[in-house]
Amino acid sequence: MSKIVDARGLDCPQPVILTKRAMDEGEGITELVTIVDRDVARENVKRLAQSQGYECNVEQKDGDYHIHMLKTAVLEQKDSAACADIVILIKSDLFGEGDPELGQVLMKGFLYTLNELEAGLKALIFMNKGIFLTIEGSPVLEHIQALEKKGVEVLSCGTCLDFYQKTQSLAAGKITNMYTAVETMSEAAKTITI
Repeated sequence: MSKIVDARGLDCPQPVILTKRAMDEGEGITELVTIVDRDVARENVKRLAQSQGYECNVEQKDGDYHIHMLKTAVLEQKDSAACADIVILIKSDLFGEGDPELGQVLMKGFLYTLNELEAGLKALIFMNKGIFLTIEGSPVLEHIQALEKKGVEVLSCGTCLDFYQKTQSLAAGKITNMYTAVETMSEAAKTITI
């Protein structure tokens, strides 16, 4: 049986996430085809396919890319306990430096993608301007709240909330202090700083 994922017109990381979902539903699917309309999406889906043990062939039709994928390898399962001991420290409301509009788009994509990963996280810690992501009106609040519902601890710096006068606006997670934040990071197998 063949399954088609139409990801034309979708922004990153949607084509990859929809393709990954289709792969995970894979019982009885002999071929998976993802259709995209952007070069970057084509390359990202190909990279995903190869990382998941799929052989892929790209066909161009009417300006779109049809990525045909066949499962050729069985991958070893990752140790989910090790993957679940990751803490992410978010220091800004933007992802990276440079254009603020791009930084907002990238942060939204990053937090959305964290929700789509099967491996869990231990905690998200928000410091400095990162606390603006956890307050009312945040464009990524739904993604953070969804992670919290999955059991990810969401911690926002109390000193930072006070400094920006946003303590009463906290809408996800709980207020923390520097001691607890440092303790959480030091106990983690891995800490990622954004």
